[in-house]
Amino acid sequence: MTSRLARLTRRSLLAAFAGGVALSGLAAAPALAQGDLTPLRFSLDWRFEGPSAPFLAALEKGYFEEEGLDVTIDAGAGSVESINRVASGPYDMAFGDFNSLIRYRSSPDSEPVKAVMMVYNKPAFAIVGRASRGITEDLESLEGKTFGAPAADAAYAQWPIFKDVNDIDEEAWNMTFENVGFPVREPMLAQGEVDAVFGFSMSSAINLAARGVPEDDIVVINFGDYGVELYGNVIMADPDFLESDPEAVAGFLRAFLRGLEDTIADPEAGAAYVVQYNDVARQEVEADRWRMTIENNILTEETAERGFGDIDPERYEAALDQIDLTFDFENRPALEDVFTSEYLPPKEERMLN
Repeated sequence: MTSRLARLTRRSLLAAFAGGVALSGLAAAPALAQGDLTPLRFSLDWRFEGPSAPFLAALEKGYFEEEGLDVTIDAGAGSVESINRVASGPYDMAFGDFNSLIRYRSSPDSEPVKAVMMVYNKPAFAIVGRASRGITEDLESLEGKTFGAPAADAAYAQWPIFKDVNDIDEEAWNMTFENVGFPVREPMLAQGEVDAVFGFSMSSAINLAARGVPEDDIVVINFGDYGVELYGNVIMADPDFLESDPEAVAGFLRAFLRGLEDTIADPEAGAAYVVQYNDVARQEVEADRWRMTIENNILTEETAERGFGDIDPERYEAALDQIDLTFDFENRPALEDVFTSEYLPPKEERMLN
């Protein structure tokens, strides 16, 4: 995958500069020699799907190179694994779950990995069910139902918070949870073997639709709409890389923001980048997945007020209180322990709404 990634990058950049492509209204900088670029290895949280569009757009359109970066983007193995990839050294930066990072950093033995940009202002955690199986947006419809719940799933990890906030007693409600693998989660729901599943909304809902389940039969219960104050996925960085090359971190975020703006304006074009890296992806499906991510997780009331990428300190404390319901902190991390805004572009450049 890495060699193919590099080959695609070089080909696309040469085509862009040869054709005189305008990059977000800015004059294209002269191409730098490969040896003049700072290598930066980046891990996604999951496969190359719709939400990876802004990263791939920044890569393919030469935005990273303009910042003096030679970026390699690898597919991920889950939002939690992203933390391990950065903390253990192979990756300089990664995309992963902020709540898992908070839990990780509560250990006094943890590496001081920090988030440098909030991407999912509202978490993607959701219960996705089928109306034909009796699931509605009324939480009482969950009573007596069977759920596909992968043990390693980030959404299922937040279930104790969700049920506490919403006064759900899973025993009294006669709820059944089956530990299923990620590959069979949506197929089982499509086949009616479970009534609902835990997952990221844009993954499970769109995968279900792609399997032929009618749109009006798909019900999405977004945790963020039911009292869960948690944030979602962030871009995080290795502490040594933050110290040794802070301008590379800031440059990565500037380039990513440009890719984000481009793919928000044109989700279809964003999905076209995705299918270059995922041979089994379908552009229309990934465009829908990316649109859902934009609408549910990125363009929120908070980002309209504070600008994309930042964190509200009061909400952070409320989120910590909710995490504390289900997790025993060895050390309760202060916001500055897990997040820094010093590498973000100026606020006026982050007003996306």
